[in-house]
This record gives sequence, C-alpha cells and structure tokens, in this order.
Amino acid sequence: MSAVTVTGSEDDMGAALAKPALRDEGARLGFRLTLPAQVLVLFISAFPLLMQLYISVTDWSPLSGLGWWNAWEMWNSFANYTDLAADARFWSALKRTAIVMLVCVPAEFLLGLALATLFADDFPGKRIFYSILLMPMMVVPAVAGYMFFMLFQSGGPVNDILSSLTGSPVTIAWLSDPTLALIAVMIADIWQWTPLMFLILLAGLVGVPEDQIKAATLLGANPWQRFVTIVLPKMKTIIIIALAIRVIENFKIFDTLYIMTGGGPGVATETISVYIYKVTTQDLIWGYVAAIALAILIVLSIVAVFAMKRMARAREVAA
Repeated sequence: MSAVTVTGSEDDMGAALAKPALRDEGARLGFRLTLPAQVLVLFISAFPLLMQLYISVTDWSPLSGLGWWNAWEMWNSFANYTDLAADARFWSALKRTAIVMLVCVPAEFLLGLALATLFADDFPGKRIFYSILLMPMMVVPAVAGYMFFMLFQSGGPVNDILSSLTGSPVTIAWLSDPTLALIAVMIADIWQWTPLMFLILLAGLVGVPEDQIKAATLLGANPWQRFVTIVLPKMKTIIIIALAIRVIENFKIFDTLYIMTGGGPGVATETISVYIYKVTTQDLIWGYVAAIALAILIVLSIVAVFAMKRMARAREVAA
C-alpha cells in the first residue's frame, strides 16, 4: 500500500514538472510560428518612421535628382528643426488647430453626453431617431465639406433661413470672412463628429450598474446627484477614451476644411494638416515636411500616453 502511494506521488511530481516545460515548449513554438508575421508588422511600423526621421535631417526633395536612399548627401545638421521653431506660419497653423480643437471637442462632448443621457431611456421612435442621429458620422468627410460649402454660400440655405427669421435680406459671405469661415468649419466638424462621441458615451452609460442607481434613488438622491456621484465616475475611462480619440482626430482635421475653404481666405483657416499639405505639394520641401510630421507625431504620442495613464489610474481606482 505504501509502495503504491510513493509511486503515485512520484508520478504526480513528474507530471507537475512536465507541465511548465510543455508550456515553455508551446510558447517557443508559438513564437517561431509567428516570427515572420511579427517581423513584417515591425517592418511596416518602423520603416516609415525611420525613413521620416532620416529625411527630416536633410534638404532632400523629389526634384533634387537623388534617390531618397542618397538623401544623406544633403545632410543639413538639423536645420529643418531650427527652421520649424522659427516658422511663424507653422505656429499660426498650430494655434488655429488648437482653437478648432478647444471649441469642437468640448462641444461634441457636451452634445454627445446630453444625447447619450436622453437615449439611455426608452421613448417612442427611439430607433428611428437613433438611426438619423448616426447618419452624419457615415458621410464621407469630403462630401460633408461640399455640403457645408453649399450651405454657407452667400445665396445659400443658411442665409435664406436668416433672411426669413429677420425679415430682411441676409447675404453674409461666410467663407470669405476670416472669422466666420473658421466658425463655419467648426460647425461642420461638430455636426459630423458629435454622433461618434454620442455613440461612445452611450456605450459607457448603459454599462453603469442599475442596482447602484436604484440604491441611490432609494436613499433620496436626485437625478443630478446620481449623475455626478455614480454615473460620471463609472464613465471616467470611457470619457477619457472618447476625448482622446476626438482630440487626436480633430488635430488632423483636413478633408472637410479643405473642401470648404482650402485654408483661406488667405491662411485664416489653415490648420496644421492643410499647412503640411501645401508645403508638401506646392513647396516640395519634403525634408522640412518630415520634420513637421515627426514633431506632431511626438506631440500626439504624448497625448496618447497621458490618456492611457489616466485610464490605467481610473481602472485602479475602480478596482
């Protein structure tokens, strides 16, 4: 009896030792099988970035007569980065982009949150309104730009509505005035991307535990107190994700704006993306463009890292 027990223990011990070895072998096999795909993904991700870094420290352009691999012959000792720091047009475009972002993202967030709160409850025709509300998000940005270009013409529907309301002819040149053109662009952006914010926030809102809401109601909390003390803290991660997505996307605003104004009048609506496009296609200073793009990539990466840290902290607090 004793011998049988000892033999059984040795077998169990052998099996226990064999399991980690099998797992290690499985992990090594998995690594070998996925290695080609990992190398390919790494190459696809890293090569454009390294090429951009390489070009950014040269004066290379397609008209230089050199292949990009020989761009080192036009090494400029980081002159593109010093030029970037002194480029007033670049900083103006960056400031304009920040203004658009600071107006559009909060507006989209507040409208999206209000709509998500409304759609969290059932009401007649909810599905129809839901579909209508999501439609702007599905419009191609270039088409949205053309739609708003037509709306804001001097003889367009916006001025016609204002004429009807005021009782006198209104012929505002929306897209020819520097301030009004920027406002028109921001209205178009808010119209198109509020539905995305609404969709993300609604997903977070329906995930709030109902039992906590009911418990707070029984304890006498009013709707505002429930919203501030339960709903908002529970949605903190979702809110950070939604804001991070829109901040990054809004920073790259191009299609709608370019169709509506082309960056004009003058450079009144020239954001950083439009500025890069013009320098790339008109001035052909590709080394300088690479330096701008790299600087923007670093800024957006910092925003993304900040957002991820906030999300991790929010998850730790929630846990």
